[in-house]
Amino acid sequence: MAHWLLKSEPSSYSWDQLVADGRTNWNGVRNAQALNNLRAMKLGERAFFYHSNEGKEIVGVVEVVRTFYPDAADKSGKLGMVDVKPVMPAAVRVGLPAMKANPELAGLSLLKQSRLSVCPVSENEWSTLCRMSGIAA
Repeated sequence: MAHWLLKSEPSSYSWDQLVADGRTNWNGVRNAQALNNLRAMKLGERAFFYHSNEGKEIVGVVEVVRTFYPDAADKSGKLGMVDVKPVMPAAVRVGLPAMKANPELAGLSLLKQSRLSVCPVSENEWSTLCRMSGIAA
């Protein structure tokens, strides 16, 4: 199974809001590479929920509960989304400086392509980030 990282500005949609909602569609993605990452997601795969711009930290883990489907609000028919639900909060929020300081994360997409809103996470990166955040892999 693949692993992912989903970025959201907490002022737009936060971890706390997702927990309150219990489930949401991950929409609003416009970047072609990020859309391809959404298309690649499979049912049951997990992703880190990352607060971008404010906080810049991993705050929890979500699970894909519906694979890619069209965004009804998109008249072009090119955009889509997946649905996710919260799995668990991070026991320790892992900030961007800690990720940059860890040599095991040197290849992390978040660090290489900082503007990409949906990033793949390798198995080794997933294990490292789970350990750093106190999340049972």
